[in-house]
Amino acid sequence: MRLPIPEFPFTLDRQAIESLLPHRGPIFACRQLIARGPRTYSATAHWALDNALIQGHFPGYPLVPGVMLIESVTQLAGAGLLSADAYVQSLSGDRIGILASVRRCSFKRPVLPEQDVNFEITCRQIGDAAVQINAQALVEGLEVAQLETLMVYADRSQFSVSMR
Repeated sequence: MRLPIPEFPFTLDRQAIESLLPHRGPIFACRQLIARGPRTYSATAHWALDNALIQGHFPGYPLVPGVMLIESVTQLAGAGLLSADAYVQSLSGDRIGILASVRRCSFKRPVLPEQDVNFEITCRQIGDAAVQINAQALVEGLEVAQLETLMVYADRSQFSVSMR
């Protein structure tokens, strides 16, 4: 489905990101996305101390799991592409971005709950339905991670509503 693409830069708040993605509950930490161009974004994610995923990681010294940084940057890139990239919007069917590969990650500092993580994201189309995501994650201006993942677009009809 082709949506009108606003003039760059434009901002998506949490509600607008939610309208593009199926993620809900404790795995959804996206707060804001600024589309600077069709495949270039600045975005923010945040995990509250009471988030169920934080509670056991680690008791007495809670940390945001590195896998949550990977998940959030992929969600944010997916929302950015769905809202800003004419090519992705032109794909047939009701598409959803799926994390296909973690190519390279380095975690340089721990991320604590209640900290805003700012991502600088660049995407590159590498196939008909595949996108390479490169991102830097920062907290208070300090780099906490470098992330490189691969996302593929699949038709939502391939997924069952219930897992049996």
